Amino acid sequence: MEACVKNKVKKLIYSSSASVYGDAVEVPMTEAHPFNNKNFYGSTKIASEAMCTAINDRYGLDIIGLRYMNVYGPGQDQHNIYSGVVPIMLNKIDANETPVINGDGSQAYDFIYVEDVARANLCSLESDVKNGFYNVGTEVQTSIKQLCDLILELKNSPLKVEYKPYSADDARQFVKNRIGSAKKAREEIGFSYKDSLSDGLRKLIDWRESGQF
Repeated sequence: MEACVKNKVKKLIYSSSASVYGDAVEVPMTEAHPFNNKNFYGSTKIASEAMCTAINDRYGLDIIGLRYMNVYGPGQDQHNIYSGVVPIMLNKIDANETPVINGDGSQAYDFIYVEDVARANLCSLESDVKNGFYNVGTEVQTSIKQLCDLILELKNSPLKVEYKPYSADDARQFVKNRIGSAKKAREEIGFSYKDSLSDGLRKLIDWRESGQF
């Protein structure tokens, strides 16, 4: 941010995260939803958002922060343990191994395709908004069980998912429900998603099968 000010950059688009919200008090979560984050990653995002606001106020640098929901798609590291449930499950299926999901599969999230996220960044850049924070999601609630069933269907796989209870010290058990409102982004920066979960997953599977990752 200091480098942007020094070099007279007109606008900065900051990649924040839905992690700032923690578990949902109400759904869909608007941008006014309280910060219920309980992990270090979300804490850094909250602190960075506060710094964005302070920099904008003091130096006049235009900054838009985007709170991405659960992003998936081509280009994502398919083997990193932090990549999320989608690549982990696809890796298991391709290895003909039983997919294992933490919890009972009832956890529900907002999954958004990477090309939609890229468009949200462009919408932010081209908008007249000088300072603000926006959810980037679909406002569609999908449980982990629904997600896994869809992936198995798209892969024509006979495998069955094994659901494994969280360990007592696993912080991921705290976030069970997180779906963001798309209203503010649609009205103020003109962003709406295009790819359904089924279409996005098909594109991801095609990319994986092309051998590009």
